[in-house]
Amino acid sequence: MPPKLRGKWALGITPRNFTWIIKDCLAICERPGGYGDNHRRVRRQEEIIWLRENHFDLVVSIIAAPHNLHAYEELNMPYHHRPLSGADDTDAFLKVFYKELQGMLGRNQKLIIHSEEVGDRLLGIIGGYIRWSGMIDDPSQAIIITENIGGRQLDTWARELILGVHNLR
Repeated sequence: MPPKLRGKWALGITPRNFTWIIKDCLAICERPGGYGDNHRRVRRQEEIIWLRENHFDLVVSIIAAPHNLHAYEELNMPYHHRPLSGADDTDAFLKVFYKELQGMLGRNQKLIIHSEEVGDRLLGIIGGYIRWSGMIDDPSQAIIITENIGGRQLDTWARELILGVHNLR
C-alpha cells in the first residue's frame, strides 16, 4: 500500500523534461524517478502521483526492460509497456505503435510516453508520429518542430525516421 501523502506532496512533482506534444492530450518525459545512477524511488513515486493527480489516463513506457513497472500498479496508474530495443525491427514496431497511439488519442485518452531520457530516440519517434499522423506532412517542417520540442538538433537516426515514416502509413 503506498504511503498517504499530505500537503503539497499529495499532488506529486512534475516529471523531468515533461513536454506537451499535443496540449492536454499527449506528452513526453524522462522515466519517472530518473534513470541510471540518478534514479530515486521517492522521486519516482512523486512523479507517478503527479501523473495520476493530473488525470493522465495512461503511461506508455518504451524502455526495453520492464524496470519499475510495478510502481505504476502500486500507485494505481494505468500503463502499457511497449518496449523498443535496438534489436527490434523499428519499422514493424512503429507501424503497430503509431496505430495504437492514434486509437488511444482518438478515444480522448490523455497519454504520456517515456523512455529513459528525452533523447533522440524518443524525440524521433514523436516527430515520426507527428508526420505519420498527418498533423504535419512536410518532412522538413516535422524535423524543425521536433527539434523545437527537444530544444536541440536531432541526430541522424531521428531525422531519418522522420524522413521515412510516411512509408509506414
